[in-house]
Amino acid sequence: MPRTKEKRSRNANGSGAVHKKTVIRNGKKYIYWEGRYTEGYDPSTGKQIQRSITGKKKSEVAEKLRKATAAIDAGTYTAPNKMTVGQWLDIWTADYLGGVKPRTVESYLCQIKNHIRPELGAIRLDTLNPHTIQRFYNGLGEEKDGKPGLSPKSIKIVHGVLHKVMGQAVALGYLQSNPADKCTLPKVVRKELNPLDEEAITRFMEAIKGHRFELVFLVTLFTGMRQGEVLGLAWDCVDFDRGTISIRRQLQKATDSTGEYRLLTPKNGKGRTITPAPFVMELLQAQRRRQAEWKLAIGSAWEDSGLVFTNEMGRHLMPHVVYKAFKKVAASIGCSDTRFHDLRHPYVKPKTKIFIHFECAIKCPAHQLIFCLPLFALQGSLISKRLAYFLKNR
Repeated sequence: MPRTKEKRSRNANGSGAVHKKTVIRNGKKYIYWEGRYTEGYDPSTGKQIQRSITGKKKSEVAEKLRKATAAIDAGTYTAPNKMTVGQWLDIWTADYLGGVKPRTVESYLCQIKNHIRPELGAIRLDTLNPHTIQRFYNGLGEEKDGKPGLSPKSIKIVHGVLHKVMGQAVALGYLQSNPADKCTLPKVVRKELNPLDEEAITRFMEAIKGHRFELVFLVTLFTGMRQGEVLGLAWDCVDFDRGTISIRRQLQKATDSTGEYRLLTPKNGKGRTITPAPFVMELLQAQRRRQAEWKLAIGSAWEDSGLVFTNEMGRHLMPHVVYKAFKKVAASIGCSDTRFHDLRHPYVKPKTKIFIHFECAIKCPAHQLIFCLPLFALQGSLISKRLAYFLKNR
């Protein structure tokens, strides 16, 4: 490549040199300015590591050069990196999700594939800025091709993934700061909960009498456990002497090719111990007796999974089968929109005259205490006078 003689000029001492460059390509002359600075030293050879900055204007290059050398002096310098956001996403998903739960990994990969990579993947990682990300978020909420945009909650989920990805890049020194930090997210309006009221709970309990999953539904309803937690509950987590249940695991389906179900830690990685009403422990005693009968009936064919709720062979229950059965029951009592998760939030109208004792409030699961203060009558640990009578005579 032909190159003419360079004309050099120097900036202030310590801020590097800016050179005028002239290059001829295909008979056409191009003029630009280049600044060079020493980034540091190669620890293996001891030689200087030099970087260059180019631009059409001398002042532009000089300003970039000044900022680079000032950052080096201040210890905040980040070396230029030609890696794109898409390339960094590949590295992050391959190397930094080892301890993350399968369902969470599945969610991360979904957000990356459907939203983050298509819009931001081609951008150079070290040039990604808050304004670009803000426009990306704004675009997610806009209608496209007749399809509605994402809800504020969905945009917040995308932001959570991108923020985590960029945070790891900062930790490794690829970025000086997280460009997703300063973005403004749309306000998430919480939907009003529609838990089962007292009458619906009564109808539900009537409808599940004799149902194969009756005990599963009742224990979920009166302990506040999530579906994965109740299906992953093991006998070694049930203390009949103390009347407590330790929630340490949940049943989840793996996202890999095996599709196997595994016992993992609960949501947020935190276990908890609850003290349910005595009748819940009685339900668990009944389930233990039923399992003993199944085991006696099939002998050596029994699979000892150690789980509380199993099928007649001792294997874990399939979550989708339990869910479909619940939806069928819910529809039969006129609550077709009710989710299995809504069993965690039973509610009785304030007009129901129920007294709550301090002792019971302490034993009540934390999330239940928020939603169910009108529901629990602690004397005898039963749920409202009407339901207490129903349970006693069921």
